[in-house]
Amino acid sequence: MGALKWLIFLVFLNTYSQAAAQSDIKVSVFSATSKTVILRWTSYSGAVTYKISAAPLSSPSSPVSFIMFGPNTVMGSISSLSQDVEYIFTVQALDGTQTVLSFASTQTLTAPDIMDPIKTVKPKDSRTFMVEFNPKTGATSYIIRVENTNGFFREDTVSSSPAEIGNLDPYTEYRLSIMAVNNAGRSQPSFPVAAKTVLPPPQISTSSPSNDSIIVTWPPVAHAVQYTVSIYKFDSNTKEKYNTTNTNLTFPGLDAGCLYAIQSSASDPEGRDGEGSLYVNQTTRPPTPSSVSVSVVMNGTLAGLSVSWKLNKKVHGTVEYHVTSDQNLNCNSTSNSCILSPVGCGEIHTVHTTASNKAGPSQPSSPVLFITFPCAPESLTLEESPKGNCTLTWNNVPYAERYEAFVKIGDGTEATCNSISNNCTYQCQCGYTYLMYVLAYNQAGSSPEWKMLNYTTVPCCPDSVSVSAVSTDTLVITWNASQGAELYKTQAADTSKVTLCNDTAPVCALSGLSCDSSYTVVVTPCNEISGCNQACKSHTRDTAPCTPTKPILNSNTSSIIGVSWTANNRAANYTVSADGEHARGTCTTSGNSCNITDLPCGSSFEISVTATSSAGQSLPSYSTSLETEPCCPVNLTAVQVTQAMSNVSWSHAKGAKSFITSLASPRGKALCHTQDTHCLIGCITCSMNYTVTIEAFSMSGRMSSCTYQGFSSSPCCPSGIKLYMLGSNSLGVYWRSTASSLSTMAEMAGISSNYTCTASPGKNSCVVKNIQCGGVYHVEVAPLTPEGSKVLFCPIRLYSVTCSGSNISSVFYRGKRSVE
Repeated sequence: MGALKWLIFLVFLNTYSQAAAQSDIKVSVFSATSKTVILRWTSYSGAVTYKISAAPLSSPSSPVSFIMFGPNTVMGSISSLSQDVEYIFTVQALDGTQTVLSFASTQTLTAPDIMDPIKTVKPKDSRTFMVEFNPKTGATSYIIRVENTNGFFREDTVSSSPAEIGNLDPYTEYRLSIMAVNNAGRSQPSFPVAAKTVLPPPQISTSSPSNDSIIVTWPPVAHAVQYTVSIYKFDSNTKEKYNTTNTNLTFPGLDAGCLYAIQSSASDPEGRDGEGSLYVNQTTRPPTPSSVSVSVVMNGTLAGLSVSWKLNKKVHGTVEYHVTSDQNLNCNSTSNSCILSPVGCGEIHTVHTTASNKAGPSQPSSPVLFITFPCAPESLTLEESPKGNCTLTWNNVPYAERYEAFVKIGDGTEATCNSISNNCTYQCQCGYTYLMYVLAYNQAGSSPEWKMLNYTTVPCCPDSVSVSAVSTDTLVITWNASQGAELYKTQAADTSKVTLCNDTAPVCALSGLSCDSSYTVVVTPCNEISGCNQACKSHTRDTAPCTPTKPILNSNTSSIIGVSWTANNRAANYTVSADGEHARGTCTTSGNSCNITDLPCGSSFEISVTATSSAGQSLPSYSTSLETEPCCPVNLTAVQVTQAMSNVSWSHAKGAKSFITSLASPRGKALCHTQDTHCLIGCITCSMNYTVTIEAFSMSGRMSSCTYQGFSSSPCCPSGIKLYMLGSNSLGVYWRSTASSLSTMAEMAGISSNYTCTASPGKNSCVVKNIQCGGVYHVEVAPLTPEGSKVLFCPIRLYSVTCSGSNISSVFYRGKRSVE
């Protein structure tokens, strides 16, 4: 019972599922041509017939064609369509009453119409055609169908004309047709055309057996009746072609080391040229190196042969040069030279040079025979002659054409000597170390240096020897350093002893010698290698004189100072020197005394005696002190202060420490003693001429007496002065007559006015006029000096002048007033 229920439920569920699965019909385009479209649709339950209609998409309600199919058909075609037109296709499912149960629509383009046959087919190469055709309107691409009689079939899609059809077999006949393609499909194939590919290119190989030829070879090409080979030289406008039925060809007469391009093609029996081969580049072998030259080069101490040749600038590509010698040496280079190394002295080399490139080697150059430099001479010996010449000898060397001896001197200079024999002579000099070696020469160069011969001569005698006495017991010997000397032995000998000095410097001081003696001096140069040169000449030199002793002063006046001493030299001149701070006096004699004169006053001197000879000067003797008299003052001035007192002053006197100054007249002498340069002297008489004298004393009591021009005291002042009234407000001034030859002036000085009158020489009165009365006057009567000035120290008297009205009524004497 339960199983039956489940069966009923499953039948019901299956029936329900079928009803639920029933849906609208579906349609799709299977294919399309220019006239027909094949459609495919799904079956619809209950449909008795299927109707397919086609209408242009631009007029979907106006069908142009329809067709009916039975209930069991799900694919069918509809025809009578136009090419390259977009249609909408509708499939309807109809029941027995022609009622539409379901329908579906789709749209597509019809394919293009059949195209015109292909216009041209040309072989591009042996495996490719170039196809030209007329394009089809509305086509998006094209299909070219290729067939041959061997069953080959292939369709290639192309986009335009011309089109390239490749991957074909050479020399094969094909039929080609074309179809136009759009989104709907393709057209029917066009009428086919026939075409045949050409022969394939020969597979050429090239080589250059010499520098002026190229050989081209290739395997035979099937169906070929002839071959064409072309050759082209780079950097040239010429191209040559050659025809042959053989499978090889030689190009003669080419340029060496040049690049050529070669191509070949085969011709078929129809006379068509086949595909050309790719160009093959081939270089001819390089030219044989020319102008080969060989020379010796040095790399430090290592010798080599530099082989060079002339480069051909027209040669193509890299050329490598190979140089060989029959002495098992070789070198390679890409330039115009290389070095064969190492080589030794005295060798014979035969040198060949070959150029190589990718094509192969050139012919070797003509052999170059080269002899290397000679070996160094050996067994050097030196013979020295007494005349200062040296002869250097050595052994002869094979292949040497000449010899050159080099003599290097210790001062850096160098001498050479050329010879074709095995010896050479040159001059030897003292004091030098000679380094000697010999080089042998030929056309290849010089031999290497060998062991040097070292020879040192004795040092040279010093020149410019100078012997000078620097003191009574010391000689200084100087000389120019001599060549080769390392040490100098200096010797000074007199009759009693020998003094030595050894030093490396060119100067020596020999001390402790006797004064006023004759010495023989010799400077001997030495070195460790050759010893001392004992042939140097001697020099004679006297030492300086001995010092004078016991100097004595024999005079104590400044004008003449006598000096004597004890002389103890063989022959000498003596100089007595009086040296002061600012002065110096001398006297010279060959005896033992002399006088020094004209020493300046007021100075201190040290007196010493020095002996001089051709050998030099002695040390000065011990000195003796001397002080000269003090100097007199240069300037002196006497000024009268009062009628009985004068002030005397004078300038500085060198060396003077005190003075006694005196004024002397027939009536007596007045003096003063002072350390100053002035003093007051009283008790002098007016109108008197005085002699002025100064005695200057030094610190040690030396005195100089100095007399100066006479001094006159001032005129005497008048005495007995009186004033008298005269008429018209005038006063008469009277004084006692002095019999003076000078004029006399009277002065009256009041508070507001001054009055004067002057009396000529010999007169003793004068009149003062127009005096203002009623005042006190200072009255002074004084003589006038010859220059017209008034004597200043005459006494002044006071007077009162009274008035009576405007006139003088009386004059009163009020006493004297001191001189101001």
